[in-house]
Amino acid sequence: MPWQLSEDVEEFRRETDAYLAAEAARATALLTVSETVRRHGAQVYGEGPASFGWWRRNPGAPAEAAFLHTPPWPPALGPMPERLAAELAGELRGRGVRLPGVRGGDGPARAFADAWAGPGGWQLTGRTRLFRLGDLTPPHPAPPGRARQAAGADLDLAASWLREFAAAVGEPHDLDYAQLAERRIAEGGLHLWETPDGRPVSMASHSPPLAGQSRVSNVYTPPPLRCRGYAAGAAAAVSHAALAAGAQQVLLFTDLSNPTSNALYQRLGYRLLADYAEIAFT
Repeated sequence: MPWQLSEDVEEFRRETDAYLAAEAARATALLTVSETVRRHGAQVYGEGPASFGWWRRNPGAPAEAAFLHTPPWPPALGPMPERLAAELAGELRGRGVRLPGVRGGDGPARAFADAWAGPGGWQLTGRTRLFRLGDLTPPHPAPPGRARQAAGADLDLAASWLREFAAAVGEPHDLDYAQLAERRIAEGGLHLWETPDGRPVSMASHSPPLAGQSRVSNVYTPPPLRCRGYAAGAAAAVSHAALAAGAQQVLLFTDLSNPTSNALYQRLGYRLLADYAEIAFT
């Protein structure tokens, strides 16, 4: 049966909820992004409406693969066999869809790229690693200060740091970071590490628990304040907050080109789950 495509997030979640629940860790991006679209609208990520898709063997059978696309981001692939990733590329290409690249598990993303652009028509622009928290091990000794949940008075600072974080990791710069900060603060997932005199020096956030999982992200310390343990304190605090909010699994993505952050999260108790690729079409 061919891929089914839709711009209706409710239809997508209805058709894929069992698949997403069974693959909650490896499908974390599809879960959290589709939930954000559900709550805040189809254009919450910037350009154009979000689109979704799923694959099943025959009518009435459960979904076995899924993806979503929220421009300006490239499509994100859920867990799937490489052959289905290649079929999806052909389906989208046949419909005249234009794409800047693709993101997903290493094998499926490469299979999609080969089918879309040919072996010489794409380049690997980033590799990330998905970690899952085992036993949380806070840094010892802890950095001076404490963590606290961000509040409305922190909105301007949070928006500025989210913008700086995006620039540092190569995310689009033209998003509404004030709106993003406001949303993260309202959800209760954005935390700041502050020094004993009350000065914020680092931040981290976690997504609202969904299908038993929450994802840590936006771990950021401004360059002049780094190498003092603040990021470790913030990351440990927000990981604990995700558990306290009801998450059975706490996840995070790291940039494989940054050995410092990869080592930090492993010291905090995070363990390797899967590798992902970010690909741009040339």
